[in-house]
Amino acid sequence: MFDDRPVLVFWETTKACLLSCVHCRAEAIKSPLPGELSREEGYGLIEQVAEFGEPYPTVIFTGGDPLMRGDIFELLDYAKKRGVRFALSPSVTPILTREKLQELKSAGVSAISVSVDGSSPITHDGIRRVAGTYERSIEVIDAAVELGLSVQVNTTVMRDNVLELPEVFHMLRSHRVKVWEVFFLIKVGRGMGVDDLDADENESVLNFLYDASRYGVILRTVEAPSIRRVLKIREEAGDYWNNPLYERLRNRLFELEGQPNQKTTISPRGTLDGDGIIFVGYEGTVYPGGLTPVPLGNIRTQSLKQIYRSHPLLVKIRSRKLRGPCGVCEYTQLCGGSRARAYASGHDPLGSDPGCVKTAQGLVWTS
Repeated sequence: MFDDRPVLVFWETTKACLLSCVHCRAEAIKSPLPGELSREEGYGLIEQVAEFGEPYPTVIFTGGDPLMRGDIFELLDYAKKRGVRFALSPSVTPILTREKLQELKSAGVSAISVSVDGSSPITHDGIRRVAGTYERSIEVIDAAVELGLSVQVNTTVMRDNVLELPEVFHMLRSHRVKVWEVFFLIKVGRGMGVDDLDADENESVLNFLYDASRYGVILRTVEAPSIRRVLKIREEAGDYWNNPLYERLRNRLFELEGQPNQKTTISPRGTLDGDGIIFVGYEGTVYPGGLTPVPLGNIRTQSLKQIYRSHPLLVKIRSRKLRGPCGVCEYTQLCGGSRARAYASGHDPLGSDPGCVKTAQGLVWTS
């Protein structure tokens, strides 16, 4: 759907981070690794993004923790002057003060994301492995909202926190957060040791998220493109998923928020790794997405535009030349399955997504 240019370019500016989260994709460490893109190379990457032409893709400065880079504000300033939109995904550490948030706003940051992975310090701090992170996250959210920054809360769903999703949603609404992005765990990096959900449980969460999207909060998912299938079915048929986990999540949501009375905020058209999204690692290696570690080239020697538009794997992803159930599913164009989960489970980025009920229920297919 996004053959010409990505919507988002994620740049892993550094591996350095003061947190040690149990599900960290980057397996972040306290200090930068050798080989990070230099400031000049960072400027070059921003120029490569601009080469896609207007409207330019948005650059997401991520990590690790981008605030661990001493030149992050120079990089932001360069993007601002070049006219490239950008957002930041900082870690909630002592570095992220109210003063730093004000600096980010002054630098032209359009939005920041803050991770909240539970409804209490016990759950969230247990996942982040640093005591006090939950309370600091709430403080950062409130300060950012007061400063006029657009705030997105990110939540990674796993077995340890799935029952707390209604409370997390209630919290973010209470703190005037406008965007909730829910990540479905992929077993990469430190996440290899974390329990994820099975396909039926994922379906329950997706249906719960559809309900949550009808309270005015913009809702997006990461590595769960089947939310668009759920959206289509729910909009056409209403309630259809009969499952105890879904009913428990839905009932608690209604208890906390009342009955939803707004239109869904879920977009019927979305991105997929390599289809609207591209990821640049700390040393310049390009991947379809941050959770799909299939190297496609390196911006030190190749053009990001050429890699995105011409790499055979990305062309196949965008044309949905997929294998197994995902290749013949009636929703393949709408959804496409998680390329990251397909790769994590079968080392095939064009394989089928085992986290989807259409795969798990034994959809008939031929290879």
